[in-house]
Amino acid sequence: LITALQILPFEPEVARGTLGYLARYQARAEDDFTDQQPGKILHELRRGELANLREIPFIPYYGTVDATPLFVMLLAEYVRWTGDLDLARQLWPAVENALAWMEGPGSPDGDGYLKYVRRSSMGLLNQGWKDSRDAIVHASGELAQAPIALAEVQGYQYAALLGAADLSDAIGRGERAPALRDAARRLRARFEQDFWLEDEGFYALALDGEGQPCRVISSNPGHCLWTGIVDPPRAESVAKHLLSDDMFTGWGVRTLSARERLYNPMSYHNGSVWPHDTAIAAAGLRRYGFAEPFLALSTALFQAVLHWEGLRMPELFCGFRRQPGYGPTRYPVACSPQAWAAGVVFALVGGMLGFTTDARRNQLTLDRPILPPWLNWIELRDLRFRNSRLSLMVERGRQGPAVELLSREGDAEVLIRR
Repeated sequence: LITALQILPFEPEVARGTLGYLARYQARAEDDFTDQQPGKILHELRRGELANLREIPFIPYYGTVDATPLFVMLLAEYVRWTGDLDLARQLWPAVENALAWMEGPGSPDGDGYLKYVRRSSMGLLNQGWKDSRDAIVHASGELAQAPIALAEVQGYQYAALLGAADLSDAIGRGERAPALRDAARRLRARFEQDFWLEDEGFYALALDGEGQPCRVISSNPGHCLWTGIVDPPRAESVAKHLLSDDMFTGWGVRTLSARERLYNPMSYHNGSVWPHDTAIAAAGLRRYGFAEPFLALSTALFQAVLHWEGLRMPELFCGFRRQPGYGPTRYPVACSPQAWAAGVVFALVGGMLGFTTDARRNQLTLDRPILPPWLNWIELRDLRFRNSRLSLMVERGRQGPAVELLSREGDAEVLIRR
């Protein structure tokens, strides 16, 4: 889902295929062994002898709290790019089922927060993108106890509610939209109240089963910027934390601050750098208008990838501070290739160009495009937007990037916002 979001402007068919596949496997029953509940989107599917004999729960397995809101987010973004209302109507029942899960079993305490608790004896203890056993902790190093509400997942839910409202308007089900937007507004207000750490000027990693915040500095609030749930007056403080010495290595953003008790730059989720995670934080900074921090993170990732064979970005690398004359320290068992690492370059280029779309009005906007100092031009050929194909050149000018429309097949309107 995240990979499809990263490359959506360049290859929307991947999003279409992803959405159709996941809708086909959307949960329809209760099953503790697979952490399945009606409406959930799967976490993982494996095939083979172990799966056939139910020696593993990935048959498929539904132990994830974030895939369901991300599914709704992706469909909404896909429709904004393509105007494909046929797919929106076809998948609307899946959206309704996802929303029902989010409003019901996904919020077991009825407080509006999406939470997870493992039911499968063989399932994952932590069910966000940081799914290692020791990833969700308190400042003391004590593991948080379920049910756990992750900060970034509330951001995904916020974006999903707004996306579902837009979808309902687009396909003639506008009666659903006001309630969805009101739910998003109430979620945002409560999120600001419960997750904000006033003394740190940052958001908690999560709330534990007692509703107590995990008062640690992590990369997760970068995702909250990306989804727009962050109250604008607090965004600058979040940006400063993400670029501070304890978080930014010079190559990317650490998953956990170097000041935290469980920080380990060689760990999987407690101090390493995940390129997709840094790219999401960069996109969030761009969304809130922080151009220089966005360029700093973009530049760090583009420079990091030069140190890998074939310019192939790995799943993650170690979170040691950047040293002159040395590249990033490799994480020995990082997946490479890895989908959402490969998608990083597309996400960053999209951020530089500032794409915003309104397929219903047939308008593609480049909102304040920016280029880093080391990049003089970008040329995009055969960019598909709704029913049009566009080729664009964006190059450095004296007063900011200049945009040239090289060719256009179709009637899409291209707007440039300075």
